[in-house]
Amino acid sequence: MQHRISEFFVGLLFGVGLILSGMTDPSKVLGFLDLLGPWDPSLALVMGGASVVGVFAFALAKKRDMTFLGGPLHFPTASKVDRPLVIGAVLFGAGWGLAGFCPGPALVSMAAGHTKAAVFVGFMVGGMALFEYFDRRSNHPRNS
Repeated sequence: MQHRISEFFVGLLFGVGLILSGMTDPSKVLGFLDLLGPWDPSLALVMGGASVVGVFAFALAKKRDMTFLGGPLHFPTASKVDRPLVIGAVLFGAGWGLAGFCPGPALVSMAAGHTKAAVFVGFMVGGMALFEYFDRRSNHPRNS
């Protein structure tokens, strides 16, 4: 139960951070991606701040065997850039650029009642389901 409570508060902190930084506003994201128009660098500042926190958090985590709540730490083991990764990154970027949402801000915006975000999340979940369906049918190493 303690894990679920901490997950809730970490998610709440993340959501509040997205709202305060303005990242739940698709025009903010699209303003960052529009290099030929009135460019808005605020997303770069948010990403930079998150990267700094991430560097210190991963440095601390690599010195530990367990999470602060006593669970096991799991680090990524994949080290190669393969075709599925590149295709997924291109599709993710295209969806982000077209809609102005990435998954986190879309969930926060949907919870705030924004219809466009709900449509985005619906298609995002549909895309995840399609991936799972086709991934199970393939002979991809993840299935072994």
